[in-house]
Amino acid sequence: MEKFNHEYNAEQIQVLDGLEHVRKRPGMYIGSVSIRGLHHLVYEIVDNAVDEALAGYCKNINIVIEPGNIIRVEDDGRGIPVDIHPKTKISAAETVYTKLNAGGKFGGDSGYKVSGGLHGVGASVVNALSEWTEVTIQRDGGMYQMKFERGKTVMPLTRIGDSDKTGTTVRFLADSTIFETLEYEFEILENRMREMAFLTKGLHIILEDTREETPKKSDFYFEGGLKSFVEYLNKSKEKINPVPIYMEKDGDFPIEIAMQYTTAYSENIYSFVNNINTIEGGTHLEGFKRSLTKVFNDYAKAHNILKEKDGNLQGDDIREGITAVISVKVREPQFEGQTKTKLGNSEVAGIVQSLVNEKLAEYLEENPNVAKAILDKCVSASRAREAARKARELVRRKSALETTTLPGKLADCSSKNPEECEVYIVEGDSAGGSAKQGRDRRFQAILPLWGKMLNVEKSRADKIYGNDKLNPVIIAVGAGIGADFDITKIRYGKVIIMADADVDGAHIRTLLLTFFFRYMRPLVENGNVYLAQPPLYKLSKKGMQDIYCYNDDDLAKAYKDIEEKGIARDQVSIQRYKGLGEMNPEQLWETTMDPARRILIQVSLDDAMKADETFSVLMGDDVGPRREFIENNAKYVKNLDI
Repeated sequence: MEKFNHEYNAEQIQVLDGLEHVRKRPGMYIGSVSIRGLHHLVYEIVDNAVDEALAGYCKNINIVIEPGNIIRVEDDGRGIPVDIHPKTKISAAETVYTKLNAGGKFGGDSGYKVSGGLHGVGASVVNALSEWTEVTIQRDGGMYQMKFERGKTVMPLTRIGDSDKTGTTVRFLADSTIFETLEYEFEILENRMREMAFLTKGLHIILEDTREETPKKSDFYFEGGLKSFVEYLNKSKEKINPVPIYMEKDGDFPIEIAMQYTTAYSENIYSFVNNINTIEGGTHLEGFKRSLTKVFNDYAKAHNILKEKDGNLQGDDIREGITAVISVKVREPQFEGQTKTKLGNSEVAGIVQSLVNEKLAEYLEENPNVAKAILDKCVSASRAREAARKARELVRRKSALETTTLPGKLADCSSKNPEECEVYIVEGDSAGGSAKQGRDRRFQAILPLWGKMLNVEKSRADKIYGNDKLNPVIIAVGAGIGADFDITKIRYGKVIIMADADVDGAHIRTLLLTFFFRYMRPLVENGNVYLAQPPLYKLSKKGMQDIYCYNDDDLAKAYKDIEEKGIARDQVSIQRYKGLGEMNPEQLWETTMDPARRILIQVSLDDAMKADETFSVLMGDDVGPRREFIENNAKYVKNLDI
């Protein structure tokens, strides 16, 4: 990787502010104090090391979760500058860790050409939100160390020895008085580190978890960069072009794009700026989409695949089944909003568009068989889109008539306030009947479903509209589907899937979640989708209040509590619920629907890529990856009736 040839010492560290309010308002800096915010601490430190890799100085990053949930991040970059900062009069390294908005990432004369850390708050915020932090630096022939407690310096930067190496090692323990949990999830960190390695071609990232007796370790190194990324994302899908299309450009705005078409119906485009996932897109994504539409339409017209009378293919037609990753490096990125999820630099759109116009047109001319196969799919998608439009208009016309607005089987609630209303989507008429009788009619609606549901992973949108199993769900939620979905029009603040705790129930849940993810994704992103948790067991004895247990751990605890009261196990009868229909209305209300006592699991979407991969594996056509997924995850499954 080409090194950004610039001095990196104390003068490049600019100081904008102090550490005020970080501990009082951590959500402003890391989003939340939940498990998501906890993992964000790791990302901030790793991002600093990756910035060294982007500058051409770092080749290896090691992340270790040590016993006690201590995090250690090591890199072989240049090491944080250790000389005295001209403004703060303390070492540059200590400045970076104690002053908010101090870092080597500001202005044209900074120590980095490009950087993910736009605001430069990473190191100081991690320090402020940690019980303790220890930083060891190797550079300029020496080894230096400094220590902090809750952001306060307890050991200033001190030379502790000599070293002929360079790099920075950061160890920290997140503050338990701030975070809801300190338990890191290896898989969450693993997904992020894999992503970073894909985006930084040639960077070697090792993630280790040494908390358990049997350590976990993942090793990431991808010489193929984004091509490897796309191949990974499509590993469980049938490909139209087996080798991803790859485009790149160096210069002031380095661009890297990889794309591949599959036989799937969903569109998956992921965009990054300086390795930041711009989940809301921005000008780089707009330029890519615009060019994609133009190049394919020009090729189709030039080769008589489309006639003039046919008009142009729309962007949605051309993007059906595409998986693409766009990565741009911008010296001074302008992000919209504090979350840094949408790029605003207007000049980037034209640069991306110019690259794709040239390189994609060349590829199509050199690979006519692939070009025709992709365009055949695009034309087919266009016809399906028109069929979906007609079906959608039919649904809209029906919805305009008040007498047919709501599905016949829906037992609606009396309240019209979406914030307090909730709808239970219930498997089967029997359970639906109990739910209707047991509910609180003021704010709880019940929609029973029956029969086999459509697997939308294998269906285009024209098959969704008018489907007798899904149409009641679409109309009940009231916000449309696909591109027409409007989160502000939902009729219920909570959409709760209530299914049996067996294989069939799990299948129903997966089918519905796949539908919500593919066609009502904002509903999931906004946190409106929930899974009800009915009990698995009921323990009863004359003269004793019934005890409901939701899993095997609950059951073991209940037996232990009973025995402590001097009641033998054989004196207590146990009922194993096979389905919701076995519960009468009072039991269903008491265990699964009463807001004061029920257990609801909110469905979140922290990682869209992982979710897309999982749905593709579980609901797609390729049996091999599904079998592998089941074999790898079977050991985690409990309470599954066969």
